[in-house]
Amino acid sequence: MRLAEDLGAHIVSVDSMQVYRGMDVGTAKPSALDRARVPHHMIDLVEPDVRFSVAEFQHEGLRVLHELGAQAAPALIVGGSGLHFRALVDPLDFPPHDPQVRSRIEAAGAAACRERLMEIDPRAAEVLDVANRRRVERALEVYELTGLTPSVRAAQPEARAVAAYQALTRFVAVGVDPGGELAQRVVRRMEAMLADGFLAEVARLADSLGPTAAEAVGYKQLLPVIRGEISPEQGVDSAIRATRSLAKRQRTYFRRDPRIEWVPWSGNPDERYGLVKQRLVEEA
Repeated sequence: MRLAEDLGAHIVSVDSMQVYRGMDVGTAKPSALDRARVPHHMIDLVEPDVRFSVAEFQHEGLRVLHELGAQAAPALIVGGSGLHFRALVDPLDFPPHDPQVRSRIEAAGAAACRERLMEIDPRAAEVLDVANRRRVERALEVYELTGLTPSVRAAQPEARAVAAYQALTRFVAVGVDPGGELAQRVVRRMEAMLADGFLAEVARLADSLGPTAAEAVGYKQLLPVIRGEISPEQGVDSAIRATRSLAKRQRTYFRRDPRIEWVPWSGNPDERYGLVKQRLVEEA
């Protein structure tokens, strides 16, 4: 918020769950006051029962960035999901889906799917985790819909550019190292969200969460509490552990990206802000 106001920028969220209306507390969605102060994009796009794909996110996000570019308005891409971030800055290609094709493939079973994939593409294991059932099934779905095998797709120029972190357009990326107290901050964050009505929000949305929204960290772990299957204490403990696990995966994902300049953690917000702004201004 402070950077956006100082730079006259719009905020473009790449949080995969802030696209869902009503999922406010559990996604730490910016408040109405925040959105009145600074223009925000990619928030509250669809109802929570909708399956909103990364490809759809990419299409809408690139449209937003194009419009901001036409207005010469700076964009601050913030958050969240590493895949959604890269969908907006890198030449990621998302092949089509077909629920009927996928259901038929899934019905064959994991072993049969893996055997079929290796027959179609003997080099698949070089570019795909063939022990991952979902990825094998997805690879077969893409093959049936496009005729492209995993090894062929991996050899395409766009795929090589993605692997080499070659962006579609120039950008400056800064990350704040989470420091050594991340686990404790996760607990404090969960306590604050519960005080703000997180559990009540999950109860209100329980019957309207689609398959994607229902997997959101925090919501997934608190839904059994609402259904009376576990105690609130068990649900909160599970949500905290899931959040810590997500933070670890996010940190690993973003650390692989050589384009991100990292600034050290500081307990002083003004110091963190100064370091981030300095890096942005210097690189820009």
